[in-house]
Amino acid sequence: MTLQPNRIYQGNCIEKLRQLKAGSVDLVFADPPFNIGYSYDVYDDQRTTTDYLEFCEAWIREVHTALKPNGTFWLAIGDEYAAELKVLSQQLGFHSRSWVIWYYTFGVNCVRGFSRSHTHLFHFVKDPDDFTFNGENPAVRVASARQLVYADSRASTKGRLPDNTWILRPQDAPPPGFSPSHDTWFYSRVAGTFKEREGFHGCQMPEQLLGRIIRVSSNPGDLVVDPFGGSGTTLAVAKKLGRRWNGFELSREYVARIEDRINACEVGQDLDGPADPQKSAPKTSRGKKRTKFKNGKPVISLDAETEAAVIEAFVAASDGHSTDYLLCDPKLSKRFLAVCRERKLPGDARMWNSFLLRIRKSGKLPKSTNPGRKLSYADMDPYRDGSEAAMRLVSIDYGMTLDEMLCSPQATSEFDLLAGLFAPGYSSFEYRWAALALRKRAGTRRYRKLAAEQYEHWKQQRTPNRVAIRQCVKEKYDCPGVYAVLQGDAVLYVGETQSVRDRVEKLLTTEAWMNFAPNALRFWSVQSEQQQFGLRSFLVNQDKPLLNSEYLHNI
Repeated sequence: MTLQPNRIYQGNCIEKLRQLKAGSVDLVFADPPFNIGYSYDVYDDQRTTTDYLEFCEAWIREVHTALKPNGTFWLAIGDEYAAELKVLSQQLGFHSRSWVIWYYTFGVNCVRGFSRSHTHLFHFVKDPDDFTFNGENPAVRVASARQLVYADSRASTKGRLPDNTWILRPQDAPPPGFSPSHDTWFYSRVAGTFKEREGFHGCQMPEQLLGRIIRVSSNPGDLVVDPFGGSGTTLAVAKKLGRRWNGFELSREYVARIEDRINACEVGQDLDGPADPQKSAPKTSRGKKRTKFKNGKPVISLDAETEAAVIEAFVAASDGHSTDYLLCDPKLSKRFLAVCRERKLPGDARMWNSFLLRIRKSGKLPKSTNPGRKLSYADMDPYRDGSEAAMRLVSIDYGMTLDEMLCSPQATSEFDLLAGLFAPGYSSFEYRWAALALRKRAGTRRYRKLAAEQYEHWKQQRTPNRVAIRQCVKEKYDCPGVYAVLQGDAVLYVGETQSVRDRVEKLLTTEAWMNFAPNALRFWSVQSEQQQFGLRSFLVNQDKPLLNSEYLHNI
């Protein structure tokens, strides 16, 4: 039996892991029973030490088999067996990258010992030289002390990687405990009164904790597996972050509750719990005034001297093009950053680009005199689906708007890479311009009004039958229209094109699309470009496909 992605399976995790295709999984996160006598629904948590370690050896061995050669394994475990399972995992072929201490203040109260307030998080990989670690993802990084407290213009806008002690609720720790100004993870353990508490499982992990692990150790579209489904946090976060997922759980009751939780969340939805440490950072009496924050991100002040220098750099680098054109053209963008660097402007590339957009919004940039390369919406037909999928995945994974992405060289590079994987053979400029064109169209009053007017019409129309995707390369599909790519029963992507047959042929030969296992298509024959957009907007809002832009979700 081959297991289907995006499902929770009831049964023994060892047996279920064996049903996964060997070398098919990108990331495994396991939070197994700690063998401390906890009362689960059906599992016996009071095994002998020998029995427990034999059980752990069996399932960890299967994890190693299921993972890809460059796969990653995260293990959460308590004090009682942390040392044994670390050694055991290494004996089975894993290499240890990090030993993280997750500190929290809602620990288990002890009478004849010190109260438990931490869990061990082991970060293992199969290949010590080849593994996923997205340390540049801003959603993984934390603000530095220079950003958080001192408003230092020399601070990198990327922040820094957290250390290996992850602090939860630091403001509750008595002095001289952990200082909230340290670069650590402020994620609360899910206590009984928390809004995100599901209520059916006593050991619920916080979503923000899993968010960082999944972001840093996998990419959108990767397969994430949790052998011990528990409360379903790993699976819910994987879905929200655009990953494929599988979960295993021994309890039938837990499986049913996990399914309810998964069905209630959507791709791209915010993770539950506080995400940023700035909200709990204390005031500092010494040093400069604290940085202001907007939407959890530091807002760096822009003085008149820096503003003038940015305008001069733009004029020198843009060749008369618009700001959007400059950000979409890698050569012009690099030239602008080089001029900023030569003029020794404070900050970094992301900050300079952000300043540029802020100045444009204020109307202080000179008007464009060079329209440059012109691309119609029809010209972008062969690659705009790849651009949209890439924009959606970066926005989910990095937690960025399109403007924020274009300002960040790291995020833009990730976007270019993904767009090239979904629609090979085009330039970075074309991919970026297509993303801006989609946003512009989705925000244009005429198109928004048209989509609203068509809503009731399309709501009354019969849904076309699904067709096996490989059947859609026939001659009769060589026509314009709107298509919905299906992944099982779920809608993966809704697109519009001049030739459905051409689009499907490219999809079937493109690894990035096939990694999402599309198996069927629905097709609407629609000639008018405006009607195509109206129908696509309706379907996106109705079905919430994984790979469609949030700009269409909001129409």
